Amino acid sequence: MSNAPSVGTFFRNRFVQAILLSGLFMHIGIWVRNLAILMYVMDQTNGDKLAISMISVAEFAPIFIFSFIGGAFADRWRPKRTMISCELLSAASILIVLLSMEFGTWKAVFFATLVSAILSQFSQPSGMKLFKLHVPENQIQMGMSINQTMAALFMILGPIIGTFIFVQFGIMVSIAVTGTAFILSAIALLWLPADRVLEEDKKPTKITSELAEGVRYVMGKKILKLLGGCFIAAGLGIGLIQPLGIFLITEQLGLPKEYLQWMLTVNGVAMIIGGVIVMGFAKNMKPQHLLAIGMSVSAITMIGFGMSTQLWLTLVIQFFSGLIMPCIQIGITTMILKNSEEEFLGRVNGILNPMFMGSMVVTMSLSGWLLSLSSLVFMYGLAGALFLVGVLVMLPLLKRGYQEGVTGNESVVQESA
Repeated sequence: MSNAPSVGTFFRNRFVQAILLSGLFMHIGIWVRNLAILMYVMDQTNGDKLAISMISVAEFAPIFIFSFIGGAFADRWRPKRTMISCELLSAASILIVLLSMEFGTWKAVFFATLVSAILSQFSQPSGMKLFKLHVPENQIQMGMSINQTMAALFMILGPIIGTFIFVQFGIMVSIAVTGTAFILSAIALLWLPADRVLEEDKKPTKITSELAEGVRYVMGKKILKLLGGCFIAAGLGIGLIQPLGIFLITEQLGLPKEYLQWMLTVNGVAMIIGGVIVMGFAKNMKPQHLLAIGMSVSAITMIGFGMSTQLWLTLVIQFFSGLIMPCIQIGITTMILKNSEEEFLGRVNGILNPMFMGSMVVTMSLSGWLLSLSSLVFMYGLAGALFLVGVLVMLPLLKRGYQEGVTGNESVVQESA
């Protein structure tokens, strides 16, 4: 009897149907918000590099600060209720932004990104817990591929929708659309299977003890420790260039800022193709190999971005960057899901995420200043070098015969003799 995962069976899963519908609305809200805020701040500050970089800091700094504690609470709270509450609170924060912009200052747009980033640190690990609970293990990698394909689809549709709404209707309507999308996402989550009432719900322990237990759990597993080192290197690299994409368009290529949507569109098309390719062959490939391939190719494309001064060449590089991105995203998520027990999943995510986000926030905060002292060629070249360092950290996991998984209360991470 074949154990191969079936796409039809996967989509008949009630959890999958609810989470994909919720994701549809969530992506609409996030993309409309992100594009509107980026273009609005560009207009308000005449393209000030520090202000642009602060958008990314507002988005990612709270992830570093709250990920650890958010993962711990995600392990003790009921995941369905947590996800719905976070979506509704995100929508409420949008209402506050609208009122602040109406009667106060335009800088309130940063608050929308800030609150959403904080809440995501409670919602995202809860979603991973539900995924592990409701999706069979042999369908996890397929599920990650489909989830990333949806994200890639919005790399195409998101910039077009977000730019259109902002250009046609302005920042107020864009923020209102964002809030509505978050509410619809919460409604879709109502179709998730009911939370299980766990024994742990009745016997709460101190949050500090749970945090310490999570740290011991991660430090006791070689694969998770090495993944953490890879996260730090990748975070430093991505932080350097995260706020600079708009300057590739306006300075490196000498084009209007609106061309950014076409860069993102090419990236999205490539990610869809890459996701389909990964879906086809990844079931026979270890996730750490996917991650190493993705990071190696990404290092090369980063260097290429910094050197290209032609639109057609930049778009070609963008295509290859997007094509390989699912390897990184699917590899990381699958490694965490397969090597973490359900009761520790939130804390594992909450420990590894700050390693990545903290590193990214450090270089992101310095990005605008470093660019003023150097050049885009230097910044993208340095980012590529840091990605190669991440690959070197992963080398012990790439040895022939290396195995990983979770068995009982221990992680099976060994090399065959």
